[in-house]
Amino acid sequence: MAPIDPSKTPIVWVLGGPGSGKGTQCEKIIAKYGFTHLSTGDLLRAEVKSGSERAKTLTAIMERGELVPNDIVLDLLKEAMLAKAGEAKGFLIDGYPREKSQGIAFEQTIAPVSVIIYFEASSETLTKRLLGRAANSGRADDNEDTIKLRLKTFLENNDQVLAQYPDKLKRINAEDTVDSIFNQVTQILDPLVAA
Repeated sequence: MAPIDPSKTPIVWVLGGPGSGKGTQCEKIIAKYGFTHLSTGDLLRAEVKSGSERAKTLTAIMERGELVPNDIVLDLLKEAMLAKAGEAKGFLIDGYPREKSQGIAFEQTIAPVSVIIYFEASSETLTKRLLGRAANSGRADDNEDTIKLRLKTFLENNDQVLAQYPDKLKRINAEDTVDSIFNQVTQILDPLVAA
């Protein structure tokens, strides 16, 4: 297993509130740069489906409505990154870290983050987008009360994460058009991949 060298393989944390357009932008980044996209939610769901011993523990935690412990999430991320280390052109870590301690643990355990892209949008915009998505997708977690709670939790924790990395943080106005937002993303990523 090759260790990850962020100078050759950039590690990008993609942060933004629910509805900020992270998923859309990640798809565009993958298409242009060929980065490996890792979402902690996807990794957890895949692990639960695997039927491993760890899956049984995770299922029990989630059934109780508790958050999965940081060390388990970090282990899943590390395993996924190491498995792809030889072939990855870069890593997009989507929606992680969600709290300050996770960012510290990630950098101590895996590697330093190269850049943090934060898709910034007002709570009003995020709520409107999520309600629109709910109307189209039927996601149970997209009703107005749940959305307000998710946004409040996200913003409280996110501010602490962002404050830790003033030199690596790049804010993008996520209120703009998809193409205009991606144009800002490429200005951040082009110098990383050219290095």
